[in-house]
Amino acid sequence: MSSLRERLEAGQFVVTTEMEPPKGTDLSSFLATAGLLKGKVHAVNVTDNQRAIMRLSSVGGASVLAREGLEPILQLTCRDRNRMALQSDLLAAWVLGIRNVLAMTGDPVDAGDHPMAKPVFDISSAALLQMIGQLNSGNDAAGHPLEGKTDFFCGATVNPCVEPLEPELKRFEEKVAAGARFFQTQAIYDLDAFARFMKIAEKLPVYIIAGIIPLRSVKMAHFLNEKVPGINVPATMIERLDKSSDPIETGSEIAVEVIKGLKEFSHGIHLICMQGPKGTARSVNFCLDSLNMI
Repeated sequence: MSSLRERLEAGQFVVTTEMEPPKGTDLSSFLATAGLLKGKVHAVNVTDNQRAIMRLSSVGGASVLAREGLEPILQLTCRDRNRMALQSDLLAAWVLGIRNVLAMTGDPVDAGDHPMAKPVFDISSAALLQMIGQLNSGNDAAGHPLEGKTDFFCGATVNPCVEPLEPELKRFEEKVAAGARFFQTQAIYDLDAFARFMKIAEKLPVYIIAGIIPLRSVKMAHFLNEKVPGINVPATMIERLDKSSDPIETGSEIAVEVIKGLKEFSHGIHLICMQGPKGTARSVNFCLDSLNMI
């Protein structure tokens, strides 16, 4: 059974983060980052060709983390596979010890390093959730019985602070109806907007794990505001970073303040670690420093 599910059902506040598999077969950096995270977070997302950049498969990366004693959350996108391939990967993930799945649509291929690739999008993320539910019940997507079923803890994503919110709420409710039981959110800086969303979410049988990206600079804050839908870093936070002699330390302090606020409403936090100039390990260390201050 998923230990993430057990913790959430027991009312424990959880901490998750994410890792990108390597672009190749050298696992040394991936394993080093896993070592940093072990014992410090409750589960780790393994991204699925994030930003449409080809990497080791999320199933492969998640199985490595499971072998290393971490609890993986398999990110699975609809961009690269049809429904047969998605089911095959899910069955492989289950036999490799992976118990959590986060269903996603996937970034457009023209944003990545293989713009000539043909996107699939055979099914939507909501349909993927429904398909996982069928595997959990012992049948494939065509209704044929399986020789051994799965029991995945299913999750999805939501953007609680995007404007207008109504279309996002519709997609959120569709994913709940399709079987999502936990949600990881876009990075949150507007606690009032998140509280309004939680008044709706708390009426549904789901757990909300709130995203946070620790800020490192004014430039980063402006980039998030301008390029990432649903993120609004307040002017007061940007001013603090601008006046600070140590923006990284100030960004860590801001992250701690936001996380303390999120703990009043959410069931956990998801540390979204932006790629740093010295790689993922540096970025993860920064996120964990923020967490350790709480």
